[in-house]
Parts: sequence; structure tokens; C-alpha cells
Amino acid sequence: MKNLLSMSVEGALARYRLAAYVVGVGLATLVFVGMPLQFWAHSKGLVAVVGPIHGIFYILYLIAAADLIVFRLRWNAFQLIPPILAGLVPGVAFVVEHYTTRRVRREVMGAPARTPIPGSPGVDTLP
Repeated sequence: MKNLLSMSVEGALARYRLAAYVVGVGLATLVFVGMPLQFWAHSKGLVAVVGPIHGIFYILYLIAAADLIVFRLRWNAFQLIPPILAGLVPGVAFVVEHYTTRRVRREVMGAPARTPIPGSPGVDTLP
């Protein structure tokens, strides 16, 4: 049976991961699709729609990151610097989310950093 802290962290981690993916996809869409359309095709529609949506989700992402890192895990507030930068640089949100999730699972939930694939070398399988 899981303890209460682990369950609380699992929910916060799930919210953080969802927000990270949404912010990452939104920023990539904005930078790699919307901005070229705006500058080269003189079409401001995508930027006008995705820009504010990304801004709103970025704020929600920062709230989810603070909830997980500062309030649930009680890590140092400086641990928020990578998530803050992740919403500003395209592609970084996915990397920061990966390493944060791995660290949380390893340190708090007691899970291995990687889940072994059945049948891979070094994994016990039934004959």
C-alpha cells in the first residue's frame, strides 16, 4: 500500500507532466510554425491564437512545478529554475520533464530510474 506522501506526489507529478507536455507542444508550435508564418507569409492568425494559450498554460505549468517541487517535495526553490527556462526555450520542457520525473520516481517513490523491458539482457524471465 502506498503512503500518503507518495500518493500526493504522484498526483502533483501527473499534473506537472501534463502541463510540461502542453507547454512544450504549444511553444514548439508557436516558434516553429506560427513565427515563420507570421514573418514569411504575413499571417498572424496562428500566433494570435497559440501565443495567449501558451501564456496561460505556461502560468499553469509554473504553478504545477512549484506545487510539485517546492510544496510537495520540499526541494530547494532553486530547483524551479530549469522548469522556468523550459517554458521559454523550445524543446527544453520535454527534457526537464524527463529528468524531473526520473528524479521524483527514484527519490520519492522508490521506483527504478528506468523500467526494465522484459526479455532484455539482465532481466530475469521465466523459461
